[in-house]
Amino acid sequence: MTVAVTRRERSADELRRTAKRCRDAAAARRMLALALVLEGHPRGEAARHAGMDRQTLRDWVHRYNAQGLAGLRDRPRSGRKPRLTAEQTAELGQVVEKGPDPDRDGVVRWRRVDLRALVEARFGVRLHERSVGKLLRRLGFARLSVRPKHPASEPEAQETFKKASPSGRETRYPRTPAASRSSSGSRTRPGWASRGP
Repeated sequence: MTVAVTRRERSADELRRTAKRCRDAAAARRMLALALVLEGHPRGEAARHAGMDRQTLRDWVHRYNAQGLAGLRDRPRSGRKPRLTAEQTAELGQVVEKGPDPDRDGVVRWRRVDLRALVEARFGVRLHERSVGKLLRRLGFARLSVRPKHPASEPEAQETFKKASPSGRETRYPRTPAASRSSSGSRTRPGWASRGP
């Protein structure tokens, strides 16, 4: 059974011009197939030129007749439903922001494997480590490797140690004197650096 293009507000030439300006390659290809149909080409030939079969072309003709050019674009795909609800995701973000409790969580910094176990224990949802990483990126967390801080460390003792330690600018070895320039402008070595007999 053939299907006719009943929407006639655009001619075949107008469809071609619109397809040329269209950034959506799939929609442009469908416009070109419809232009061939409007010019009277057989449906099989029009479908073959557009890289589709006759049934697919028939479906696009139906959508064009019902919705116009907007019907030739792909509908947005909803994708897979998120494994965690918005509330659970927000709660996880707060947990990450607060950081782990070494006594309760057994770690001094969060790793993806730790957060995966936490999500499974708290929400009953099993995630892959990569999914945990993607979730953290969506929440705005960057992967940082910071030096863990021991809970029993004493900041005052650390400051006292820093003050008593020699600064990093002080050198351990005496500096060699800089080479001087002779009257001719070339560099000369210090006398003690010259080779002896």
